[in-house]
Amino acid sequence: MRHLFRFSANIRRNHLLLRHYKAAKAAATPSPATPPKPPKKPQKFSFHGVTWEDEYSWMSNLSDKVAMRHMDVYMEQEEKYTEAVMFDTERLQDKLHSEMASRMAFDLSTPPLRWGPWLYYRRAEEGKQYPVLCRRLASLNDEFISHKHPSAGFDFTTGKRIEQKLVDYNQEAERFGGYAYEELSEVSPNHLFIAYTMYDKDTDYFKLSVRNLNSGSLCSKPQADRVSNLAWAKDGQTLLYVVTDQKKRPYRIYYSLIGSTDEDVLLLEESDENVYLNIRHTKDFRFVTVNSFSITSSKVFLINAADPLSGLKLVWECDAQAHCIIEHHHGYLYLFTDAPKGGQSVDYHYLLSRRVDDPSNPRKWEEVFVDDQDFIIQDIDFSDKYLALIVREGRNLQLCSVGLPLSFAKGAVKVRNLDTQFLSLPKHVCQISPGPNYDFYSSIMRFIISSPVMPDAVVDYDLATGRWNIIQQQNMLRDRTRVLYGTDSASISMDSSNSKCSSPVNADLEDDQLWNDLFEFYAYDKKPGILHGHGAYGELLDKRWRSELKSLLDRGWVVAYADVRGGGGHGKKWHHDGRRTKKHNSINDYISCAKFLIERGIVDEDKLAGWGYSAGGLLVASAINRSPDLFRAAVLKVPFLDATNTLLHPILPLQAVDYEEFGYPGDLDDFLAIREYSPYDNIQKDVLYPAVLVTSTFTTRFGVWEAAKWVARVRDLSIYDPTRPTLLNLTTDIVEENLYLQSKESALEAAFLIKMMKS
Repeated sequence: MRHLFRFSANIRRNHLLLRHYKAAKAAATPSPATPPKPPKKPQKFSFHGVTWEDEYSWMSNLSDKVAMRHMDVYMEQEEKYTEAVMFDTERLQDKLHSEMASRMAFDLSTPPLRWGPWLYYRRAEEGKQYPVLCRRLASLNDEFISHKHPSAGFDFTTGKRIEQKLVDYNQEAERFGGYAYEELSEVSPNHLFIAYTMYDKDTDYFKLSVRNLNSGSLCSKPQADRVSNLAWAKDGQTLLYVVTDQKKRPYRIYYSLIGSTDEDVLLLEESDENVYLNIRHTKDFRFVTVNSFSITSSKVFLINAADPLSGLKLVWECDAQAHCIIEHHHGYLYLFTDAPKGGQSVDYHYLLSRRVDDPSNPRKWEEVFVDDQDFIIQDIDFSDKYLALIVREGRNLQLCSVGLPLSFAKGAVKVRNLDTQFLSLPKHVCQISPGPNYDFYSSIMRFIISSPVMPDAVVDYDLATGRWNIIQQQNMLRDRTRVLYGTDSASISMDSSNSKCSSPVNADLEDDQLWNDLFEFYAYDKKPGILHGHGAYGELLDKRWRSELKSLLDRGWVVAYADVRGGGGHGKKWHHDGRRTKKHNSINDYISCAKFLIERGIVDEDKLAGWGYSAGGLLVASAINRSPDLFRAAVLKVPFLDATNTLLHPILPLQAVDYEEFGYPGDLDDFLAIREYSPYDNIQKDVLYPAVLVTSTFTTRFGVWEAAKWVARVRDLSIYDPTRPTLLNLTTDIVEENLYLQSKESALEAAFLIKMMKS
């Protein structure tokens, strides 16, 4: 599901409001830094003949009022302890916060995206916490641009306001108890409505609303709870949406006619608790595709978007869980998938096609491209006349385009044998992500180009000419950001074929300077370092430039990334070799990367820090358990730490994908593997551990009790050293949606790491 111009980072999470713990006020003079000692209430557990004791299991007993009162007290003690330990870094934190906040302030607006006659964008309003979704007609003032004040939305020549506010998320916050988090949003193809889902913390559901873009008022229907997916039909008056059951499994698809007083129509209900549903519209709005999938099967159905009540047609199926996206182009269906071939699993994606009116077996599709293991297609995007391909050639990513329609007269062909146009990219690219690209009939496609040594560049490529424009990118050297609202001489426009500048920029500039590449400005010299890791769900390790890390880089730190098994980017086998009973491979890979940095002299011995988010927190904590002497410090953000108890007795709903990743406790081999890697169950006794800062929130997918239990047990078992504290930092604020709070939390983490390396 494409999100309509996400304003801030889209972080995978499942919100749960646990409790509102009261924040303790900072004392003027800190009391002695003494680690809190929560009550111990040992409880025995047995499974598969294995018995263990958990002295802190009471922390997760949310129905026990006495236990929760103890948690209130314990959380306040943890907060005071963290404040006392970090008291001498307050000036450093303020300086770091100032640095980081100044770099984040550039994100005043998303780059406007043209769809039909409109330019859509989100922008911040001064003094407001949440953004506003806006649009303006491109024809009214195509030259209007503002770098510093994109909120102007104003034609200073005529004195007329040219901006239309569509959704003010500050007002949405008033509807939803002071908090506004949007999961999905889609503008109708006729540009008359927007459908969007907002998180309701009182019910822990996402609520669907539809707003009339002309009047600004909310439509009377649909207004549904537990909505996980939505898609507009071709007429722009009909909306299809998916709702989840009590376990948050998407299982029903509804049809709603905007403006009608009739009840919404149930199109499909999936009764099998192992099967999940997902919908999306094809880019030409001719069809809505319905994906039905489990760990053993995948199916795709088509719904005629001009007549959604005409039924579902099965067009593809396979006997395995597979990623599959279907697009329609001039009478042909194109399927991009990693499904097995001939019963054998494959380690890459490929493209299939068939005529949309083909009545034959839904398993019968024709391959479009010949397999080429040296030229692997990682993602695709269609327009009316061009196919954009993101490919990996060896270790390098490439972006290219192919003209449409394709000829099938000679069967499958090699991509490189076609009239392929390669588009310009900077060096050191780690990720290429397609933008929303709603306008199917435009030759211009937007991509986000990411690199560890370059701020993300939002780039518009003209697939017809190969010319490209950097629409938005922060310039870290001059602290300025290019934000394009029409056309402007500050934007960079280049021709891919000859790399000659076509806008008034210095033609002698090197490509790295055009792209704001910072590679030449930093070089490692055996200094403190931080090693990032994730290694789960087959997800790409996020190696994109993060502006807050510049504060560490400027202080001489090395920033490194451990691309371990279990993660993505290297095929399905790479992922499978780091999950379930093979989870130990992920941990061993991370340890090997840590040793490499030290043995090669890239990072000083006793100067290495680990960093992991969510499942990455499990990775780093497990590595610390196995090799605590490798690390001087670590930051674990909302980490998954109590694998045994969470997988055996889930308090929050888990899905099949979670068990496929970390193991099924009912399977003996999986259970024993879980017991072996679970960070909470493998803390070494009487061993010196590194300093660790664990951060958690009250909306984390992994309960705050996991962090609290792990911190308490580490203090119990490891050797106490006040220069290597274990801290628990908690917040009731939703930092993901607040740039100020993001930078404040990042400043605390950086100050902690700097302090620990100096102590």
